[in-house]
Amino acid sequence: MNFRLTKTKIVLILFASVLAGIDPFVRAQFTPAEISQRETWEEFLRTADIVKVEDISEGVTKPWKVFLKKGGVEKKAGFKHVREKLYGFDDNWQYDIAAYRMDKLLGLNMIPPTVEREVKRENGDVKKGALSLWAESKTNLLNLIEQGGYPPPSTDNAKYLARAFDSLIGNDDRTQQNVLLTEDWRTILIDHSRSFRSEGEFERKLMYGAHGIKKFENGALILFRRLPRAFVEKIKALDFATIKTAVESYLTDKQINAVLARKKLLLAEISEMIKEQGENKVLY
Repeated sequence: MNFRLTKTKIVLILFASVLAGIDPFVRAQFTPAEISQRETWEEFLRTADIVKVEDISEGVTKPWKVFLKKGGVEKKAGFKHVREKLYGFDDNWQYDIAAYRMDKLLGLNMIPPTVEREVKRENGDVKKGALSLWAESKTNLLNLIEQGGYPPPSTDNAKYLARAFDSLIGNDDRTQQNVLLTEDWRTILIDHSRSFRSEGEFERKLMYGAHGIKKFENGALILFRRLPRAFVEKIKALDFATIKTAVESYLTDKQINAVLARKKLLLAEISEMIKEQGENKVLY
């Protein structure tokens, strides 16, 4: 995301080389410096002047690219304002904010800072939606594969984390296009407006896993395989009050209860994996 606040003398090295001794839970995503500055960037997104707004050609939800400036600092942001039924899916910008807040609650650290804001275009068009700090990346997973490449094994842990997180929040729209990869192979997740499904099979099944809704990919099971102990412990600690405090009005009570139902399913599958393979093969 190339965070840099020169006027306030905040020096952040984004997507820097892995430092020896950093916990592997952190290693595949944002650096500790980036994580510590999230609130700074949330405030920037809320209060910076809007210099220019452009359409983004990719995506069915017609997002905007917003150019921001404050105190000599200039940044880009993605703006999602969709709130409707699209192709049978409940597509809602509020879920992008809820997903970011769940990311922070769980210590996932893979989703860029995202806040609610009203954005006005030069033509007078005004929309309320989710404003996310622009994630500067080398490529996305779709482009990489289309060019004959594939992420190195060092990205596997982030891949399994993303699958577990998407399963917990009921994200039915994790495409290769919204998995971003940085120059040093960090993984960034964007676009969560079709998350938090709370009806039918989304309360009874996980998105991925041995019994998942999306069980296979190219004939192979889409599994979690291994996950950080710290992440699993944070999932265990989730309850209604904790989630409600984090997401506030961005999710309904029914959606929170659906998250808790998937929590039980996710923990049950992890327990089964440990039983079959041993704890050290599943948790790190």
